[in-house]
Formats: sequence, C-alpha cells, structure tokens
Amino acid sequence: IPGTDHASIATEAKVTKYLAEKGIDKWEIGREKFLEYAWEWKKKYGGIIIEQLKKLGTSCDWKRERFTMDDGYYRAVIHAFVELYKKGYIYKGYRLVNWCPVSKSAISDEEVYYEEVDGHLWYFRYPLKNSNEYVIVATTRPETMLGDTAVAVNPNDKRYKHLIGKTVMLPLVEREIPIIADEYVDPEFGTGVVKITPAHDPNDYEIGKRHDLALINIMNPDATLNDMVPEDFRGLDRYEAREAVVEAMKERKLLEKIEKHTHKVGYSERGHVPIEYYLSEQWYMKMSELVKPAIEVVKKGEITFYPDRWTKVYFHWLENIKDWCISRQLWWGHRIPVYYAPDGRYTAARNEKEARQKLGIADNILLFQDEDVLDTWFSSGLWPFSTLGWPDQTEDLAYFYPTTVLETGYDILFFWVARMIMLGLHMTGQVPFETVYLHGLIRNEDGQKISKSMPDAWRYDPLYIIDEYGQDALRFSLLTEPVG
Repeated sequence: IPGTDHASIATEAKVTKYLAEKGIDKWEIGREKFLEYAWEWKKKYGGIIIEQLKKLGTSCDWKRERFTMDDGYYRAVIHAFVELYKKGYIYKGYRLVNWCPVSKSAISDEEVYYEEVDGHLWYFRYPLKNSNEYVIVATTRPETMLGDTAVAVNPNDKRYKHLIGKTVMLPLVEREIPIIADEYVDPEFGTGVVKITPAHDPNDYEIGKRHDLALINIMNPDATLNDMVPEDFRGLDRYEAREAVVEAMKERKLLEKIEKHTHKVGYSERGHVPIEYYLSEQWYMKMSELVKPAIEVVKKGEITFYPDRWTKVYFHWLENIKDWCISRQLWWGHRIPVYYAPDGRYTAARNEKEARQKLGIADNILLFQDEDVLDTWFSSGLWPFSTLGWPDQTEDLAYFYPTTVLETGYDILFFWVARMIMLGLHMTGQVPFETVYLHGLIRNEDGQKISKSMPDAWRYDPLYIIDEYGQDALRFSLLTEPVG
C-alpha cells in the first residue's frame, strides 16, 4: 500500500518560507488562506516521492495510493481521537514541553537531536536576604535566571547545610526565593549550588513539583522574553537577553567568573535551532496501559523484528515511555476535534453537530474548535488499517488485515512502528503486521542522514541520479554500498 503522510511541521515550514519569499505573511492572511496555499504546495510537490519510488521500480499496488489527509483517512483519524478521548486515554495537561521557536510548536522527544556545543559556565553571586553573605551558582543559560524560583543544594553537602531553609534575593528581579535541599543536585558540578527554573528546564520542573515551587514562564513562543521579566529585558531574543543579563550582573559586581564549558544542547529536528523547554497547555495520550499489549505481542513472537537487535531497543523505549504530547501549534494537519462552549465546557466530537448534541448547545450559540492540530504520527499510526477502510468493516480490511510485512527505516521505530502496533492492537484487537524489517539509512559522504531539508538535497534526489547515471546504477550502488 503506497502513500505519503502530510508531515505537518516540515510542510508548514516550507509553505511559510515560500510565502515569505513572495512577501506574504502567514499570520496576516490567516488560517483558511494559508491552508489553500498548503494544498497547492501539496499538489505541486506531494507526488515527487511517489514518482521516485516508481522510477526505482518499487513494486506497489499503485491504485491504492493514499494520503493521510484524504477524506476517508481524515474520517478515520477523527474517529480514533473521539474513541480514545471517550475511553479516557486523551486528556489536556499544562506542563513542560520541547518547544521549537521556529515552528512555534511543541515537538516530541524523538524530534530533538543533541549536539555538543562549546559554551560557557557563568558563575553568579546570589545574595542571602538581610546578610552580606552570598551563594555562587553556575549556569549555562544566564537568561533563565530571570525565571528562577529557588536555589538548590544537595542535602548531604556539608558546605551548605546551614543555608537550607534560608532565602536569597534573586538579582536583577529582586524576588525572594528559598534555598532548598534536593538529592538531584550534584555536589561536584560547579559550586554544588544550582539555580532552579521550573518553567524552563525538565529537571528543574521535577524538582519544582517535589518542592511545590512557582512556575514562571519568561518566554514568548518565538523565544523572546515576555512581561514576566524586568522591563530592561522584555522583547529581547534569548541570546540577546543572555548577553544583557551577564552585563547587568557584571555591573552589579555579581559575576564571579566565566569558564569554558562543553555540553550537549537539544536542537529541533525541523527548525534546526536549539529548543526551549516551554510551559504550555497541550493534549496528551496516556501510554501506560496502551504499551502493555504492544510489549506482550513481541514477547510472544506475534510480531518479529529483523534485525533482532532492534527488539531490545523497542522494549527499552516502551518500558520507559512517557505520556505522548499529541498536539502541535500548527495549521497544516488534522485539526483536533474538540469543541468549546462559551461557558468553558468542551467535548470531543466527529463534527460540530455531534458536539452540540453532547454539550446541549443550541444552533444559535457559537462553538469554537480547538486551534491545534494532531502530531503527524498520530494519523500515521493508523496506517495499516485506515488505508483498508477502517473504521468501516470493509472487504479489504477483512481480507488483508493483519498485514504481513512492514519494511521501513530504523530511525522511525519509535515515531511510527511502535505507534502502529499500539494503535492497531487497541483499535482492532489484532497486530497490524507480523514482521518488521528495519533497513539502514542512506547517508552522504559526511555520514549525515539525507534529508529533503538539506541545502544540497538535489544532489541525492533519486530522479536526478537516475537521469545522470541510470536506474540500474543507482539500485546497484544501494545494494552494494554499506548504509548507516
């Protein structure tokens, strides 16, 4: 069954850039007009992958080609969401997410890659309240200090036991914050005293929950600083704010020293910029129960992975899984089918008419649909059965499902394969396929995974290579050359 997904983040980024080059601002034209341009883009470029597959000689049932936003598929996605919501698997939560400042959207852990960066450790003095004493904290992100709500030490660190329970005055902000004790703090890192910014760091967020600390979000969606910081820093880009904070601390003689420091920084796979940890309200799917059958069927041998080494990787991921953030702050994609009444009540429904019935709302009262769209992988997770007519009990579904073999790249084992298994088992009661064959990735001469978003992606376009060297040469090279 050949087809393509709608790739929410990547497509929206491409269309936004295309419009910007024409002098058109996405936010000025609004959602409906933007989606018109997005569909035009899809018509123009959406078939390229299919043409590449055909020219390579891929054997597919081409008359069954599907797209994750075609009418029938859309119906399946909405049906799945409503059913999962009704059973309590989907809920709304306000918590820390990985945030891409370019797409201005939440992204999953799997969409974050890490690079070692040569940065710095800034050592700042935080004065104790009503005292000439101070503690020295080390940080790689000075701008986040404006959102600090505590300072932490290890409870077993004898150097600081006498300070636990006291307070410091947060420089520049002049907010009184407590000195707390938490086992997480590494006495060997920096000075053994760390600043705690629960709204902008995942570890600090957990510490904040344990100690009931305030959560102060100091950033706008584009990673500029918001009105929760002193006026001098408002509106500054995060890196401009970093320089301004360091300079301000230096002027106040509160900068102890600066050291060079190499550390890992998370980057957005699509935006190619450092992510922010951002406090926001999102839609989540509870995973604790959904993963159990997905683990069991592999243990029983009902689904087999080739090569076998990926079985352990699959188990490790599922056994340590967190609830899945399924909402994205985008326009291109399946809009979340949740409708809000003026009194604040809301419900998931297949359409507005059904929502009115569920909420008991008259036709003359406005309902508002949720602005967010679903993570692309939510709809892709339904692929094995939605392409066969589900949720209707079609002849194709009865004859072809469960399917036999899934063949895909190992890099989407978590994105796609695991989610198809979980959703397939939950929605149909059957495994979606019996065998998963995970192949390697085609990489360039520098070992990078080839991506359509690369500046020189045309060099690796199968259609270009076939025109230059022929189909047989390309297929032979892929068979003989080692891939990642």
